Amino acid sequence: MNNNQRRPLKVRSLSIFQTLARKLSQTALTPNQISVFSIVFAALAAACLGMLAQAGSNAWFLLVAVFIQLRLLCNLLDGMVAVEGGKSTKSGELFNDIPDRIADPLILVSAGYATQLPWGMELGWAAGLLAVLTAYIRSLAVSIGAPADFRGPMAKQQRMAVLTLACVLSLFESLFWAEHWLLFYTLVLIVLGAIWTAVRRTVAAYRYLEAA
Repeated sequence: MNNNQRRPLKVRSLSIFQTLARKLSQTALTPNQISVFSIVFAALAAACLGMLAQAGSNAWFLLVAVFIQLRLLCNLLDGMVAVEGGKSTKSGELFNDIPDRIADPLILVSAGYATQLPWGMELGWAAGLLAVLTAYIRSLAVSIGAPADFRGPMAKQQRMAVLTLACVLSLFESLFWAEHWLLFYTLVLIVLGAIWTAVRRTVAAYRYLEAA
């Protein structure tokens, strides 16, 4: 993995993650396998969102939040094991990007269905597609000579942070109303933020390439 293409994350410097990455580097687990595990955790988050409609208990939101964070932990550790752990492979970029393009829509589309509100399903699909679009713009810009652009306001970490917070707050939502309005308006926020993110990345790439 090229350091210039890595998402800048301050948490990489935390000793707990450095220790965990070092221990994983000493096992037979590869960075690519860790990347694939992120899809597993995203699928589990999606399944728990699906259970909200079936079981009707807001307690499922807690598991959704946990699995989202485990998905992000995989996204963090795969790069650390690859780069800091010296286990990078030539196919690493494929495994670094493709699982994210699967995981984001899995979670966001499922969140749309879980709202059980008019336009919730459409919001989920819009959020999922826009998540892929923002990443596509970044990858396309890099492929034609622009630097990797991870700016938000709704980059991957920011989308998942907002959704995790919404899930935690939704644990108490039933005290006020029966519907999942917090999840609904969180998807609205993600959709609007992702549109702005796509515009900002496109404009930045355009300006860089025209000035080069």
